Amino acid sequence: MIAPARSPRAPSLVLGFLAAAALLSACDAPEPPASLPPRTPVELRRTARAARNLPTDTAFASEVRAAFLHAWTGYEEHAWGHDALRPLTRGWRDWYDTTLVMTPVDAYDTMLLMGLDAEAERAKELILERLSFDHDMAVQVFEVNIRILGGLLSAYQMDGDRRWLSLATDLADRLLPAFASPTGLPYVRVNLRTGAVEGNENNPAEIGTLTLEFGLLSDLTGDRRYYDAVKGAVSRLFAQRSSLGLVGSVIDVENGDWLDLDSHARGGIDSYYEYLLKAWLLFGDEDFRAMWEASRDALNTHVAHEVDGRFWYGQVDMLTGERTGTRFGALDAFLPAVLALGGDLDRAARLEESVGFMWETFGVEPESFDYTTMEIVRPAYPLRPEAIESAYYLFVLTGDERWREMGKDMFHRVVAATRVDAGFAHLGDVRTGEKDDAMESFFLAETLKYAWLLANPSALDFDAVVFNTEAHPLRSVP
Repeated sequence: MIAPARSPRAPSLVLGFLAAAALLSACDAPEPPASLPPRTPVELRRTARAARNLPTDTAFASEVRAAFLHAWTGYEEHAWGHDALRPLTRGWRDWYDTTLVMTPVDAYDTMLLMGLDAEAERAKELILERLSFDHDMAVQVFEVNIRILGGLLSAYQMDGDRRWLSLATDLADRLLPAFASPTGLPYVRVNLRTGAVEGNENNPAEIGTLTLEFGLLSDLTGDRRYYDAVKGAVSRLFAQRSSLGLVGSVIDVENGDWLDLDSHARGGIDSYYEYLLKAWLLFGDEDFRAMWEASRDALNTHVAHEVDGRFWYGQVDMLTGERTGTRFGALDAFLPAVLALGGDLDRAARLEESVGFMWETFGVEPESFDYTTMEIVRPAYPLRPEAIESAYYLFVLTGDERWREMGKDMFHRVVAATRVDAGFAHLGDVRTGEKDDAMESFFLAETLKYAWLLANPSALDFDAVVFNTEAHPLRSVP
């Protein structure tokens, strides 16, 4: 058990991280712990284990590396020091008044896994020189957490430079005021300098997708404030579930009232479920296991939907279970990975087959379509990773090459449809191929990382890490 205070743990360099990783061979809402729970190696808690000795697809790996270098070169030449590249106009975009150097932070661990040492060193120098959180601006807690805090923690564990941990701690301290609501549920935005909060209408994903990053920071620093804040918030959210075990889409963090009763596993709720499972895996906290299992069962009972022999997850009323929608899309494609990680390979495979059908039907997956009519509702494709992510999970957990082939086909479709001279561009409409002038950091952090690991699964010991929802690999602290 972690002592109330201790000096930060300094990990070794990248090879040391990988070597150490390889050696790591319906309930009531729980209260925050009096002290952090005992930690055991993450692989010992797996209900599904990775297949071993999976071969590298050398040609596929070369294609993925080339795509990453093309995207990164575009960023270096046209957006250096800013949050994101605008690939069509060869410009840049910052999320806020001041840059958070988002693309380099998000992409750094992908470079390390690909062995792109020179690129990684340039990114590191830029980040450590320019990244500061002492700015009078309100930021979205969820996005800054998964991209920046997650990226800094992964960088620290893989690179070993304590300056990464210092930046992570500074950021988390500035995000903590978001939890100062009457319920302990975090507000949507917080000012990094003043701690002023904004946005009392939040959703389960943004509330529940902070646990891995804040919890790991508690492990690394010995400061339990971070873990207590996120576990308290998730426990309160879980306590607000309906008698069916479902949560809604929007909740008021000041009184705990549901403002939207639509329940699903889509964007706005998706990674709430993901982090219930992964928090148990990373921290060994049985409260998270109980919350995950109860929530999983409710999803499978009420939200899962079979139509014409295909398996989907749609939308229902959280109170009655009455079906309210039959929409699916790019963000929903995260769920096969989570189901597989939780040991339900049958449902995971059936759902990923439906994901593959979506790609075959539309060429590239849309943001949303109706799976009963096969009509597109939202036609954009912003370079999302979830379908390839799920193919990777199923491949490493089963060893079945059909999942790698599916993910490879998706990668090829993305490259063919989105590659431009200065990088890769979002699709405004998958039906026409119309492009938007954007390349979000998650394309390098997630989409290309999962494609790389699908091609080269031995690059990382899957059983020894837990990926945050931005694909940053995090390692438990014994």
